[in-house]
Parts: sequence; C-alpha cells; structure tokens
Amino acid sequence: MNKFVLNETSYHGAGAINAIPDEIKARGFKKAFVATDPDLIKFGIAAKVTDILDNAAIPYAIYSDIKANPTIENVQNGVAAYKASGADCIVAIGGGSAMDTAKAIGIIITNPEFADVRSLEGDAPTKNPCVPIIAVPTTAGTAAEVTINYVITDVERKRKFVCVDVHDIPVVAVVDPDMMASMPAALTAATGMDALTHAIEGYITKGAWELSDMFHLKAIEVISRSLRGAVKNEKEGRDGMALGQYIAGMGFSNVGLGVDHSMAHTLSAYYDMPHGKACATLLPAVMAYNADSTGEKYREIARAMGVKGVDGMTQAEYRKAAVDAVRQLAEDVGIVTSLKGVVKEEDVAQLSIDAFNDACRPGNPREVTVEDIEAIYRSLM
Repeated sequence: MNKFVLNETSYHGAGAINAIPDEIKARGFKKAFVATDPDLIKFGIAAKVTDILDNAAIPYAIYSDIKANPTIENVQNGVAAYKASGADCIVAIGGGSAMDTAKAIGIIITNPEFADVRSLEGDAPTKNPCVPIIAVPTTAGTAAEVTINYVITDVERKRKFVCVDVHDIPVVAVVDPDMMASMPAALTAATGMDALTHAIEGYITKGAWELSDMFHLKAIEVISRSLRGAVKNEKEGRDGMALGQYIAGMGFSNVGLGVDHSMAHTLSAYYDMPHGKACATLLPAVMAYNADSTGEKYREIARAMGVKGVDGMTQAEYRKAAVDAVRQLAEDVGIVTSLKGVVKEEDVAQLSIDAFNDACRPGNPREVTVEDIEAIYRSLM
C-alpha cells in the first residue's frame, strides 16, 4: 500500500500572498506567529506579508532567531517565543530554514512530550497535528511548504538530523513567485539545483511508484527548462521554478530521497555549506554511482531534461547523457561540482559514517556502504 500526503490547500501565482488573511479568518485564527529569518526582515521581504496582515487588522508576533541551517537552540527559543506570543497559528516566511524551524516549533507545542528536539529525529511517534502553519516560500528549492520533512542542526554533535512526520505538513502553502524575485543569482542556482536533486532522487528512490514518478518527471522537465532563466531573474524562469520545486516536493515528500541528501546534510553540518549547493555539488557524482541500479529511468531523466535522440541510445549512452545534462545545467548556473578546498582530509572518515547513518540513505536505489560514500567524497576533492 502507498500513501500520499499533501497540503489541505495551496495557492499559486503572482499575488497569491493576498489570500493569507482570508485563510486566517476562515480558519478562525486570532493571532499569527510569523517565523522568518533576519535577512528577510532586513531586506523587506517579510514585510510583503506582514503589511498584508496589518492591512487586514490581523495581529502577529515576529520570531527571527533562525539560522540558515536552523539549530536546536533556534527551535527551543522559538517554542518559548510562541508560548509567550499568544498566537494560535504560524505563518512561516522563508526558505527551508524558516519552514523547518516552524515545523519543529509547531510539533513541540502540540506534542510537549517531544520538547527534547533530538527526540524528533526520524519517524517520531507524535500524536497530534502541529500548530497550523501557513507556509510562504521565498526560495524555489526546498519545497518545505508541501513536505512532511524538516531538518535541524545539532551544533554540539556536528550533525544534521532529518525528521519525518505527517503531523508537520503546513495546512496551507502560498507559492507566490513574486516572493522569490529578490533572490540573488547564486541562491537561485543553489536552491534550484536542490529542487532538481529532489526530483531526480525521488524518481529513482526505492519507494518510487507510478504516482510519484508522474510528479518527479514533470518537475525535472519544468526545472531544467526554467532554472537558467530564473538565475537571470527572468519572470518566466522564476514562475517556472516556483511551480517546479513545488511539484518535486509533492513527490519526494511521499517516497523519500537518497544518499545525495545524506552526504549533503553532513557537509552542511560540518562546514555550514548551504544545503542546495551541497546537493548540487554531489549530484552528478552520485547519479553516476547509482546509474546501474536505475533500469531505464535515466533515459526518461535525459528526455525530461531536453536531451535529443534518447530512444536511439544504448543504456550506457543515455545514462551518461542524463548525468552530463545535470552537470551542464549546474555549470551553466555557476555551481562548481567539486569539494576541493571544502572537505578536510581529517573529516572524511566521520563524514562518511554520518552520511551512512542519515535517514535519507536507506532510500538510495543502490545499496551503499560507508566506503562507497567515502569514495564519492574523495572523487570530488
């Protein structure tokens, strides 16, 4: 049996944020807890939403103690701030960091027995849906607005841990490409390649099936034709990426990912490397590693990415074509697929062990060992 979980409601397109007050009022909420990061406040992005709340006379409290790779402390402080705020819903504005923090806060508020943030790792047996979240992404990559996953950094233990919980999914997703228009080119590229990684890993993961394949192939198609334009801040590209990353999230949230994400999580935990950049850096090498365990799927990846003549290619040729198309897209948007100068030799062994123990690794289509992971890291150094 397969299970699929999505938002109750989602809004898409320019101006979608104007629907937020109606959703808050229709659901009977009285005060919002706005979770966002300091830069979005500094540059006036969060104000696009809070101004709408002001105009609708909806009170709110702002919480912005959120790092790019949110920490246990960020969550703990957020729980205390939520309790003090008197709010009854959360409006999460930002990329994965803000939404992941909001999810953890919301889960702990309604499931106080999980106040130890580390206890949420993996598939935690929470009983109650989290505080209702209205999620407003400002990056086109993580799709956290439609997933049942979130990731928290344990600074003390130098590791990221993945939490998977159907109780944390936002009740409403508001995917407004205008909220993403101010993303710098480098961030657009990194988050966009993260979205592509979601689509490709979700398509080849062990849990993939016909329904999820439909989402992932469409996401690969939309992302591959849109990302270059989005990096150039072209409207069509921005609009395409807003949709493509959401479609990828609809799929992978329900079937899982693979070792690319396991390895990326450890890079972020050790070196504070942006998650999207880590995923993108690893993707061609991990795809090459997995190729022999993917049947004919790389042919469809290559086709979705616009490669011509795939039906006339041998299996080896279309697998190489798929990897080459991903590498070319990464290069075209300024992602360097190398870890030279990033990974320290003395860290490689523990990095590999941590990646092997990551919650995403079991979904990888090819059985992977610690030694395999170490070899992939080294191949990029």
